[in-house]
Amino acid sequence: MHGYRKRIGRRGLLALTGVVTATAMATTAASAAPASTTPAARAASTVPAAPAVPAAPAVPVVLEAAGREAAVVRSLERIAHPLRSTDPNDPTADLRALSGMAGDAKVVGLGEATHGSHEFFAMKERVFRHLVEERGFTTFALEMSWSAGLRIDEYLQGGPGDPLQIARATLAGSPWEREEFVSLIRWMREHNRRHPGHRVHFMGDDLGAPKLGDPIFERVLSSVLETRPEALPRLTELYSRLRPFDDVFAYLRRPVAERKENAARAQEALDLVAEHQDDSDDYAWTVQHARNIAQTFAFATVDLADPASVTAAERLRDQAMADNVLWWHRHTGHRMLLSAHNGHIGYLSTHPDTYPRTQGAVLREHLGRDYTAIGFSFAAGSFLTKDTSLDGEWNPVTVPAARAGMNEHTLDRVRYRDFYLDLRTAPAAARAWLDRARPVYDAGSTFTPDPLPTLALGRAYDILIHLHRVHAADKLASPPYEPAG
Repeated sequence: MHGYRKRIGRRGLLALTGVVTATAMATTAASAAPASTTPAARAASTVPAAPAVPAAPAVPVVLEAAGREAAVVRSLERIAHPLRSTDPNDPTADLRALSGMAGDAKVVGLGEATHGSHEFFAMKERVFRHLVEERGFTTFALEMSWSAGLRIDEYLQGGPGDPLQIARATLAGSPWEREEFVSLIRWMREHNRRHPGHRVHFMGDDLGAPKLGDPIFERVLSSVLETRPEALPRLTELYSRLRPFDDVFAYLRRPVAERKENAARAQEALDLVAEHQDDSDDYAWTVQHARNIAQTFAFATVDLADPASVTAAERLRDQAMADNVLWWHRHTGHRMLLSAHNGHIGYLSTHPDTYPRTQGAVLREHLGRDYTAIGFSFAAGSFLTKDTSLDGEWNPVTVPAARAGMNEHTLDRVRYRDFYLDLRTAPAAARAWLDRARPVYDAGSTFTPDPLPTLALGRAYDILIHLHRVHAADKLASPPYEPAG
């Protein structure tokens, strides 16, 4: 059991905390530097030891390999578009080709190779701003709990609070509890103030972790009280054993049999709510809230000691995330930017034994070309991970420049420092290279530097954004000091 608990990464099990996880069942044990956001501290972050270097091959073999790589680089350069900046406040003329690649897609998945990298976060805000202003997008969806997403959206639509307060309340414990997401929330609120006729929204597409919280139960019960008071006693009884579900980590320590009984109660509650046929908007939302409760309890039946159970749970989670995105898109008609780990928005995972079917694969199956997957890669830098996926703090880890044989090593030879390319239009030499799996930098809640996972970029994404270097994201600023009295 201990071995499987250690392998559950951010894209994993408890990753579903739309605020505490993300998908990467990687065997873990990365070294982590003390948390700090200063440049000096970033540079001093722990660098994982590189694997042993094999004996050098004969010179003709080396020259032949170098020649093949040079041909691949030239082929990639034919389709590469320079990226001028990752700063959300900079002009976005350099993103026009990127949005053109996405075309008329209704949902655009934008990944991240790691959690807790400043440039990935900043770039997501930059791309979202561009898609809102140039392409009419209206929803930013994040790999976080459905109920926490509702809280953020209430604030965006004029609710009380401030961006920092909202971030602390909804993103606590996650790698997204960072200044970069405060910036996004602040921009979205201001956009709605300035453009009341083109309002933007925020959604969490994930299951309810680290908590569902009591408000989502109250939403369902209040709606049923208004529309079907006769069903309220049974629904109240079913939910009384489940609410408020405020700590998924503690809950997973309960016996599996008890958790399965609770999952059956949550499903019965969903069936009870859904059996009433009603065309109203309130009914649709009520059923969706009840569905998220049922999804969460179904996932939480996972047996951490059984790898088959863990795989089944992760498959359920990616399916549920895709279902929630599809529901939101079809119910609202919004065009959406979907933010999650590369392994959730893409078509392949670096750990297919644990993640056999990704959210991105489900979305492509249902939306066809109305879904576009954009992956991220980086050649060196810092990001945030934890010592173990179930607890601990998010601390910076630094990795060295990608070594020969890694996808990022070849990508970093393209003449642009940062760039993006449409993998679907790659010339033959690049296509053959893209379709072969090679080692990549890929980190979830934990990171294993050796061996690195492998991925065939051309089969995982439609578009790839490559960054030369990334830095660990910035901690939230401390609240201002207010003297007592």
